[in-house]
Amino acid sequence: MIDSHCHLNDPKLFADLDGVLERARSVGVELFIVPGYDLVSSEKAVSIATSNDGVYALVGIHPHDASIYNDEMEHRLEELLSNDKVVGLGEIGLDYHYDNSPREKQREVFIKQLELAKKIGKPVVIHSRDAFLETFEIIRDHGKGLSGVFHCFSGSYESAMRVIKELGFYISIAGPVTFKNAKEPLEVASRIPLEYLMIETDCPYLAPQPFRGKQNEPAYLPYIAERIKEVRGGSIITATVDNTKRLFGL
Repeated sequence: MIDSHCHLNDPKLFADLDGVLERARSVGVELFIVPGYDLVSSEKAVSIATSNDGVYALVGIHPHDASIYNDEMEHRLEELLSNDKVVGLGEIGLDYHYDNSPREKQREVFIKQLELAKKIGKPVVIHSRDAFLETFEIIRDHGKGLSGVFHCFSGSYESAMRVIKELGFYISIAGPVTFKNAKEPLEVASRIPLEYLMIETDCPYLAPQPFRGKQNEPAYLPYIAERIKEVRGGSIITATVDNTKRLFGL
């Protein structure tokens, strides 16, 4: 299995990095994609990736930090993107739930990072919370030619199909698909074309059942895969591995 989005650069997981990787590998998780969310975490993701086999990095500025984005930061991201173990730009997008940065600034920085991804020729990993339509429209209008994935997708089946059909992006499913009230995530996981499905933990957040409320880690990825298998009626591991490798060029 591949954990397509795991914050091994989070202090909670980094403090026990060897143990986290060992536990994950013992249950069949062999590759790990570590996203950045600001400059420090992006640099840490690259450091972890270059120091550990089977670990790859993403670099990017989360919408929470859009208000401090500047040319110097963009130049540093471009430098990091030249590293062979950096496989994409992310996580980037819009977050209208917390609004930690002004929405206009979020949109501006999102577009700038999409342009950077086009310049470098690497895929993007999208964070979208309470902002699906604007996220979709910005990618449609400014991300032509890009490949990418909506990580930890929380929207409707209809929205997921727009992402797939109109953008050609992947949909990644995380721990909420295992929750008791997981109506929309289950519908998305069960109905979208298998060739566009990816899985992730988004650890240390959103631990799946039966670990809900506890610190999440990549070793819990099989619980997500198993729940999706139950609703689809067949294993999704080979397909999700192939999809993740295809997107990130692994």
